[in-house]
Amino acid sequence: MAHEGDILDRTYKFALRVIALSRQLPDSTDSRVLIRQLVRSGTSVGANVEEATAGSSREDFIYKMNIALKEARETHYWLRLARDSKYVSPKKFDAIIQEADELRRILGAIVSKSRSSGKQ
Repeated sequence: MAHEGDILDRTYKFALRVIALSRQLPDSTDSRVLIRQLVRSGTSVGANVEEATAGSSREDFIYKMNIALKEARETHYWLRLARDSKYVSPKKFDAIIQEADELRRILGAIVSKSRSSGKQ
């Protein structure tokens, strides 16, 4: 993968941003479920990219990148839900929701290109 370090760094920083944002959400019974899901999926994106870069085969790489893509989609969902639940100012979510969307697009392109070209 030509820009392997870029996606690794970007997903790592994204996970840190998700964690930081989750700390701004109130500690209430209903928000705890949302926070747990958000942090789980938001940190899983980078963890799966990390695993993919150490994949034992092209198929393993594609499989793990596809999981990262699914986790990015799920994180995008939880971020929108947290924003629309209005626990904190919705404006606090704009940049991170955009980043989640961009990561979805990048990971989707990586998976698609890897499947069609047969290269990592």
